[in-house]
Amino acid sequence: MSRPGAFPALIAAGLLVLLPGCSSLLGGPATPVAMYQPSVPVTPDPAWPEVSWSLALAPPQAPSVLDDRRLLVHTAQDELLPYRGVTWALPPPALLTQTVLQTLDASGRIGAVAHQDSGMAADYRLLLELSRFQAEQDGAPAVQIDVTARLLRMRDMRLVGSRHFALRQPAASMDAPALVNAFGQALGKLGHDIAGWALATGQAATHEP
Repeated sequence: MSRPGAFPALIAAGLLVLLPGCSSLLGGPATPVAMYQPSVPVTPDPAWPEVSWSLALAPPQAPSVLDDRRLLVHTAQDELLPYRGVTWALPPPALLTQTVLQTLDASGRIGAVAHQDSGMAADYRLLLELSRFQAEQDGAPAVQIDVTARLLRMRDMRLVGSRHFALRQPAASMDAPALVNAFGQALGKLGHDIAGWALATGQAATHEP
């Protein structure tokens, strides 16, 4: 179970560790791998409704290509290629869950929030489906994250809401640190939007039969 202030801030964007190996955008010799954890701004909204019910976050669904630690680049040729020498500290689905959970927790607007596998008997379950988590090489440097969120009321297993969230965040360049920073900004905005939507949708459904 999670309470406000229970989670530490996400690690600042930057190099965490160098690992031997090869991760190549266009091919090439083996190179050290830099592992990154994006710095994600957590911005709860005081206008969000204050709710007494509890929420569990299910493990996000994602294509297998997104469920690993490679930083993917969508090229002008519509290819998805791993960025050479770069990897995430956590797979993108875990980064997304961490952000949404931390945003809800920091808001102080919800009775309890936790991962589904915590064993908490929650009133609602948030289901997330991650369909894009990639840098965009076609045109101006940017990153793209697409998520579909669904809210399930547990007492009658009713789907009370569904919404698609898509965010394209400009990046200063295609250099790895600039892309990592853009991913952090995008995650923060999506965490804010998904958390606010879940609170409002669940609160409306609580008063329905």
